[in-house]
Amino acid sequence: MSETAADSAATMVVTGSTGRLGGRVARRLAERGIPQKLLARSPERAPRLTGAVAVRGDYADQDAAREALAGARTLFMVSASESADRLAQHKTFVDAAAEAGVRHLVYVSFYGAAPDATFTLARDHFHTEQHIRASGLAYTFLRDNLYAEFVPDLAGEEGVIRGPAGSGRAAFVAQDDIADAATAVLSRPDDHAGMTYDLTGPEALSLDDAATVLSEQLGRAVTYRQETVEEAYASRASYGAPAWQLDAWVSTYTAIASGELDGVSDAVPRLTGRPATPLADVVRAVTR
Repeated sequence: MSETAADSAATMVVTGSTGRLGGRVARRLAERGIPQKLLARSPERAPRLTGAVAVRGDYADQDAAREALAGARTLFMVSASESADRLAQHKTFVDAAAEAGVRHLVYVSFYGAAPDATFTLARDHFHTEQHIRASGLAYTFLRDNLYAEFVPDLAGEEGVIRGPAGSGRAAFVAQDDIADAATAVLSRPDDHAGMTYDLTGPEALSLDDAATVLSEQLGRAVTYRQETVEEAYASRASYGAPAWQLDAWVSTYTAIASGELDGVSDAVPRLTGRPATPLADVVRAVTR
């Protein structure tokens, strides 16, 4: 499809196509023959897909975003990269979507998003949701639990997961499951207007459980070592990260400890028509 034809036909806009989640969703939409615009800060990095055209846009640039979103009916919004001003970027982009006449915004949020969430970045997601609600746009929120693909990285090369998570549990969810659920919503957005879906894996696991899964799948010993909150900050201070980033890193674990990431939803099976993917299957796929 030519750029002109694709651009004129596309009433779907997908953000984040240069990343893991948005890229998965864009590919699935292309496989279904749904024309789409891929909004990216660097359009040349967007995947080349049938029926898709890459357009330049930035969450923080309201004028450019409004122009890129002109004519769009449905918008899939992956959250911006973690930063101190991420919430401000989100608000600017949502305002641009409303001004451009977008009808339905599907936003990738976070499990347990709340103004007082233990995981600090989940607070940004809550306030983004509130801004979307106030914008007048139809919306669907996909509240993802922690990515299952992230779990092998927790252990590092020495095979030890460290953090103040206690015996709390998280329902790690596969990015392929999120993408399949998102594609189902985007294919029939009107059926999901006003809905919030908690996207989780099939079971909630402690970090001891996760270490056992990693040990079995990697063929080497992986353990979980409990830290105090003070130890967690001290062990990560050497990275030279800003305070908000350290808070985010540590509160990932304290959110698990608090029970805020515990709980299994049936949203993935309901939306995709198949069971959610176990952590062991994800680890096997990403480390083979």
